[in-house]
Amino acid sequence: MAFDRKLLEIVACPVCKGKLDYDKAKQQLICKADRLAYAINDGIPVLLENKAEPWQDEA
Repeated sequence: MAFDRKLLEIVACPVCKGKLDYDKAKQQLICKADRLAYAINDGIPVLLENKAEPWQDEA
């Protein structure tokens, strides 16, 4: 199941309530402010703070 990009308009980071960016290659939602990555499993974002992984900008 693919992630519906329309969800980006209504979901927010559970830590800071900020905007999330979609990383299609890694199937993650990224909070750049908190430097956290949230997994997307079967098209469903797992927006739990204790399940988030540290994120590093690859630029």
